[in-house]
Amino acid sequence: MDSATSDRATLSDTADNGLKIVVVGGFGVGKTTMVRSVSEIRPLNTEETMTRAGEAVDHLDGVQAKTSTTVAFDFGRITLDARSVLYLFGAPGQERFWFLWDRLFSGTLGAVVLVDTRRLADSWYAIDRLEHHGTPFIVACNDFGGPLHSEQQIREALDLADDVPLVECDARDRSSSKYVLITLVEHLAALSAARLRAPEAAVPGADVPGAAVPAGALAGPTPEPAP
Repeated sequence: MDSATSDRATLSDTADNGLKIVVVGGFGVGKTTMVRSVSEIRPLNTEETMTRAGEAVDHLDGVQAKTSTTVAFDFGRITLDARSVLYLFGAPGQERFWFLWDRLFSGTLGAVVLVDTRRLADSWYAIDRLEHHGTPFIVACNDFGGPLHSEQQIREALDLADDVPLVECDARDRSSSKYVLITLVEHLAALSAARLRAPEAAVPGADVPGAAVPAGALAGPTPEPAP
């Protein structure tokens, strides 16, 4: 288990506004990779080596080369400004660890559903649980070099509402992962604005828990990730 942190990018003592976002999705879609790529600190990872003991319960279709797995969660951090900090949690993807998800969703501002378009069905459970909790989310298709699908095909396969943002990304690339988070923040801001415009109307997903995200918070430079 890797829990060491960097000496760089220490948290300011003025930071008093913590914002929580989770990255969910099926097994092996790149959740740990995304947290690692975008975090300003060396992230906490609960990666363990996969053994033969899990062969009967772990479904490795499409990810046969995978040798390790997250057994609890990943954790990273992004400083937004002097007072606001984004805490990023990556959820475990294997079915036997799904019982942890409800706790991870507690107090969450919003979520990223990371998708491997070669295995779209693996993302159904994540979307179902987020909808069950009323947690706003976006969908990010991680590039694994699989067959191309149109946006409409992906939306139909995942039964996505038209107002749920759908973007492409490369979870290995910091700027690409950052773009995903910016898209989520913009989506949350739009939901919040819609709720303020029509407080008497029930706007789906507009009752976003937690504090507001500072406008343009992720658009500026953030500290480089630790080596």
